[in-house]
Amino acid sequence: MTDSQYIHSEITEKIIKASYEVYNKLGSGFLEKVYENALFIILKKFNLLVYQQYPININFEEQIIGEYIADLLVEDKVIVEIKAIQELALIHEAQLINYLKATKIEVGLLINFGPKIQIKRKIFNK
Repeated sequence: MTDSQYIHSEITEKIIKASYEVYNKLGSGFLEKVYENALFIILKKFNLLVYQQYPININFEEQIIGEYIADLLVEDKVIVEIKAIQELALIHEAQLINYLKATKIEVGLLINFGPKIQIKRKIFNK
């Protein structure tokens, strides 16, 4: 692993642990918002600073041209995007990468609470 792969690993490890805790208690079949709310609760129990529905402005030529909403922002260092679908696709990974590109944040987790839990860690070096 390169050094960039270790960026904020202590935070992402806690998020992954919390995700499995949520999945083990709830299983699959709920809407994304249910998993977001449950993960928010567990991350707060882990004494992490967590924001829900965090706005991300998209700039073009120094003007705001759009706004995304990240599901969770943890410790101002990790964006968490939650899905509750059959299978993750490349478009979902691209969405997370775009969130990272649009912010100063370098690390993101894409978590799918589908038939089986899937977690992808993405890094976008600035």
